[in-house]
Amino acid sequence: MNSAVKSGIAAMAGLIVIWQLVVTLTGVPRFILPSPYLVGVSFIENFELIAEHTLVTLSEIMFGLAIGITLGIITALQFEISPAAKFFLKPVLIFSQAIPVFALAPVLTLWLGYGMISKVTMAVLIIYFPVTSALHDGLTRTPSGLCDLAHVMNAKPLRMLFLIKLPAAMPNLLSGIRLAAVYAPIGAVIGEWVGSSQGLGYLMLLANGRVKTDLMFAALFTLGFLSMSLYGLITLWIKLAFRRFEAQ
Repeated sequence: MNSAVKSGIAAMAGLIVIWQLVVTLTGVPRFILPSPYLVGVSFIENFELIAEHTLVTLSEIMFGLAIGITLGIITALQFEISPAAKFFLKPVLIFSQAIPVFALAPVLTLWLGYGMISKVTMAVLIIYFPVTSALHDGLTRTPSGLCDLAHVMNAKPLRMLFLIKLPAAMPNLLSGIRLAAVYAPIGAVIGEWVGSSQGLGYLMLLANGRVKTDLMFAALFTLGFLSMSLYGLITLWIKLAFRRFEAQ
């Protein structure tokens, strides 16, 4: 067990202890802040329900990640290949990030419906910019010595892009993907809050409306665990990728 996992477990244990102390010392009503024990009981009693909605949210996140990362890579490469594309598309990309995601969610739900498509689109929009920006920054910061050597050897622009610039920009791309893993659940859940009949975001709203605060917290912590697990898996994959890259 590495230090990151140990520190995460220690932090979670400390949070639970503080949480229990707050509930015990203040006597706060359970419908406002249930104890960790009540949340755990609710999780066990509603395990199948939570698992069903977790699967929906996870599907939205994974589809959003796949599409958003792919589009981000394509856009960053297009910026490097075509100055005209960079001139016309980059302002649009920045403008899309200037609009709060909560403002876009109702519009996307109106256009795309209450199904999975609108939630996946929200996830794509929220991770598209970090991936594009990270990779584009890496491509523009390729060591000048490598570029000069490629020019001396009469390398064509596309070969230079894919054989020199893109490998040099991999650390930036992987950092962008790591950020995407954090942002994707935000987009999916916001979409579920605005309009949905499935997913952890919907379950949280449903439980809150029925004053089942323990179930709401159980869904909330399930979402947090899902996000942390996804981030951890992608971080582990990045470390393994770097080890293989360095070994070659």
